[in-house]
Amino acid sequence: MPSPDLLSICVTAFIAVFLLLALLALIMRLILLVYPKKEEVTDAALLASVTGVMQTIFPGTRVTKIEEIQ
Repeated sequence: MPSPDLLSICVTAFIAVFLLLALLALIMRLILLVYPKKEEVTDAALLASVTGVMQTIFPGTRVTKIEEIQ
């Protein structure tokens, strides 16, 4: 039986990795469908910490609105 050449080993490895990554992506998609992202709730501790940091950096600053930039 002849030994497999380097090209066939590389192609086989590439296909195996591609299939594994596709399977993992499918599993992640199913997990996200089962457990959807929760609504974000304003956390009082987060607001207090941001206000405290801003007061430390810029004394006299008043935080009126906090937004997440996406």
